[in-house]
Amino acid sequence: MIAHLNGTVAGVGPDGAVIDVGGVGLRVQCTPDTLAALKPGEPALVATALIVREDSLTLFGFGSEDERNVFELLQTASGIGPRLALAMLAVHSPDALRRAVATEDLNALTIVPGIGRKGAQRIVLELKDRLGAPGEFAAGPAAPPRAAAPSWREQVQSGLTNLGWSAREADAAIAAVEAESDGEQAPDVAGALRAALRKLSKP
Repeated sequence: MIAHLNGTVAGVGPDGAVIDVGGVGLRVQCTPDTLAALKPGEPALVATALIVREDSLTLFGFGSEDERNVFELLQTASGIGPRLALAMLAVHSPDALRRAVATEDLNALTIVPGIGRKGAQRIVLELKDRLGAPGEFAAGPAAPPRAAAPSWREQVQSGLTNLGWSAREADAAIAAVEAESDGEQAPDVAGALRAALRKLSKP
């Protein structure tokens, strides 16, 4: 198993990055939070999880080992695959997921596209005693800062469309988030994505 990548960021896209390790470019799919901390040409240490399928090998990258461990634990719940687990971590931090599961906050879990009320109930039932308590696990030195990205609108739009929303819905949600910021400095990508998802989840 590839546990982490330690190299130079060769490029960053809407849903992933390429890390150059010893002259080999390895593509990792990441959450917006992780992508916001990766800058082309700069060194990076990314915790990883390798998902092996009959027709593909997919590497997922995370800003901390805790985030990677939660990603793997989420997939032990019925009906949760790597894409949905990544979507959950795009919307919620590991500790936010722990709080939601520990307090049986189904509304927080159903904000994630692809998770309905029954799915949220199943996640709580199967993971309540396995994720641990909020704050129990240190993020570790590889955790990225929640920094603002210059192209936060584009990254948030790409994140929303990758999670299943249409471009028009994504643009409307981003406009609402931007209006609420009232001209303040650009929000961090992960925070803007969560705010946009809250807008989209309202009936």
